[in-house]
Amino acid sequence: MRTWGPLTAICLGTFMLLLDVTIVVVALPDMARSLHASLGALQWVVDGYALALAALLLGVGAAADVLGRRRVHVAGVVLFAVASLLCGLADGPGTLVAARAVQGVGAAAMFATTLPLLGSVYQGRRRSVALGVWGAVSGGAAAVGPVLGGVLTEGPGWRWIFFVNLPVSVVAVWLTLRVVPESRGPRGLRVDWAGTVAFAVFAGGVTCAVVRAGEDGWGGAVTLGSFGCAALALLCFVLVERRAARPLLDPALLRAPAFVGVLVGGLAFNGVAFGGMPYLSIWLQTVLGLSPVRGGLTLLPLTGAAVVVSVLAGKLLHGAPARLTVGGGLLLIGTGCFCQAVLGAGSHWTALVPGLVLVGVGTGLVGPAIAGAALAAVPAERAGMAGGALNTARQLGYALGVAVSGTVLASRMRDTLPHDAARTLAGGGAGALRGAFSEHALRAAFAAGLDSAFVTAGFVGTAAGALVLVLVGAGRTERGGVTESAARTLNEEETASSG
Repeated sequence: MRTWGPLTAICLGTFMLLLDVTIVVVALPDMARSLHASLGALQWVVDGYALALAALLLGVGAAADVLGRRRVHVAGVVLFAVASLLCGLADGPGTLVAARAVQGVGAAAMFATTLPLLGSVYQGRRRSVALGVWGAVSGGAAAVGPVLGGVLTEGPGWRWIFFVNLPVSVVAVWLTLRVVPESRGPRGLRVDWAGTVAFAVFAGGVTCAVVRAGEDGWGGAVTLGSFGCAALALLCFVLVERRAARPLLDPALLRAPAFVGVLVGGLAFNGVAFGGMPYLSIWLQTVLGLSPVRGGLTLLPLTGAAVVVSVLAGKLLHGAPARLTVGGGLLLIGTGCFCQAVLGAGSHWTALVPGLVLVGVGTGLVGPAIAGAALAAVPAERAGMAGGALNTARQLGYALGVAVSGTVLASRMRDTLPHDAARTLAGGGAGALRGAFSEHALRAAFAAGLDSAFVTAGFVGTAAGALVLVLVGAGRTERGGVTESAARTLNEEETASSG
């Protein structure tokens, strides 16, 4: 129990929080029918969780250093469980979106404390083994999510994708309290609450603006107002961080081109690779008529390729320059998105396989390497901050990717369908439109929307890959793998917490 108990407890929380990023994707069509949800509501079901996770990750991590990491972690699991229950009991889209946002708050508390808690328990070779297991669990959660979501949705119903978290949460809390010791940061630390609030407003404002652009247009009053609010919040965040004694993100780090390149890569990575999945799932189930299980299995070429390549990359590309693994991986992801933009009215899901495989190969290259690239791009004493910033960028990128893909999808559909019909179709309401429009028209409109979303993602992915190739130097990444860098970071955090 002393050896595996803490790792099991922490991995249970990690598995749940990462699983809930993707498990809802396959259930969206059933949610839309059950709750009469619009496209905007479906976007926020996905984005509410990812956005809360991204917006609070840095701030909650800093608070945990003061309040106690185990205490914050357990509180996060409890909050996550309560929110999961509320999600499963939701009687309308508004309630579900609100509960998903609360889930994201709990997930932020769990995610921010995961690595520091591992560092307080394991040392030396055991630490490397623990990190390897934790990394495998993290990757497995993303791979299992769509398939498990399909099985639960087709079986007991979509609400069970949330109810299944409850027994796991009970075990996680019990095990954490029993076997994981408490740890804190150095004494005298203060939490940068002003920076936390400013960043949360920025992240929420920019995501809201992109979502509203799909309904009101890019020049709409709400869209422009949200962009303006986000810009003002970003300015406040920069000013606060420059004056803070212990900032969430030291602005000096942004003067390092390599670190900027890694953040750009992280932002683009999750958004480009996974931002279109919710709408792909809707197309597969409501237009092509696949079951939730078959819809989830359709994504296996991506997840399977990602798992295989990540394992091989860890063995064969150890010490390879991060600008090649991360930059090259993003180029492959972008190319894979272009290869998926081949859909027409008569297309079947098999047309997506080549593109999905390319995206999976790119994901397998980027995922294991980008954390080490972030750590290698900053001074050793800022490694923990760099890791938190990267995780924040990745989750924010996913939220923005979902928002941009939905907006582009709906905008392209309006070229062939009336505005209301386009929104209904994009939100999974194909059945309600089949009496007013021909099957060919509905298939053609959705395929055109997906093609546009994939092309947009392809341009973003290739541009980000090119920037990473230019900005990210080989540096220390060539002399150490991801696991070694992560272990070094945990060692520094443990030293600080015991000082």
